[in-house]
Amino acid sequence: MRGVLVTGAARGIGAAVARRFADAGDRVAVHYGSSRDDAEALVAALPGSGHVALGADLGDPAVCRRLVQDAIAALGSVDVLVCNAGVAPTATNRHVAGEASDQDWDAAWHEMTQVNLIGPAALAHAVAGHLIARGASGAIVNVGSRGAYRGEPEYPAYGATKAALHAMGQSLAVSLAPHGISVTSVAPGFIATERQAETLSGARGQDIRAQSPWGRVGTPDEIAAAVEWLASPEARWCSGAVLDANGASYLR
Repeated sequence: MRGVLVTGAARGIGAAVARRFADAGDRVAVHYGSSRDDAEALVAALPGSGHVALGADLGDPAVCRRLVQDAIAALGSVDVLVCNAGVAPTATNRHVAGEASDQDWDAAWHEMTQVNLIGPAALAHAVAGHLIARGASGAIVNVGSRGAYRGEPEYPAYGATKAALHAMGQSLAVSLAPHGISVTSVAPGFIATERQAETLSGARGQDIRAQSPWGRVGTPDEIAAAVEWLASPEARWCSGAVLDANGASYLR
């Protein structure tokens, strides 16, 4: 039985990841930013015992480190870290070069860098220190994006921070391997989460589904399955890998 900290786990991909680990018998810390009710409802519905909902602002590295300590206190240990939380593209943070105001441009870059990169870096550092102090092996899995490779012209800060997240994971994979800690990333394409339901049901939905030769978008459960495997001992030799999970909608 492992202790698993999943960030951004109140809904969507994170919730599916939390359920996947709980179904396997692990204890899960469900992190949330503002959706406390959803996180607590998920914890109550997870199979097994010892799960906990923990709130934290991942834009603050000091708060990230406290989150890890809170998860360790609640679970007994953190053996797996899944960095899933992030600032995703929305209508309110669109920032096209040459169109966005200076204020909107700077705000998008600051928020996305803090939450999508600096936060995961602080979390990974804290969990790695915990594992090394225990002399224990473990796994860190980052949830990035295909946007790191294909580009995000309307949300360049998103694409850049996800690319940096992948690169950070590969650097950590090299430095943490001698300690028995694997570090990998998943790069999803478009996923049918609650947040995307309106988009998929609207005029853009058909075009988005057509991006994949499968004629559909991915599901949170499909990403969760990839995360669970990458965090397993069987996948340790894949440390440093970035797994594309986009239904062949973007190939590199």
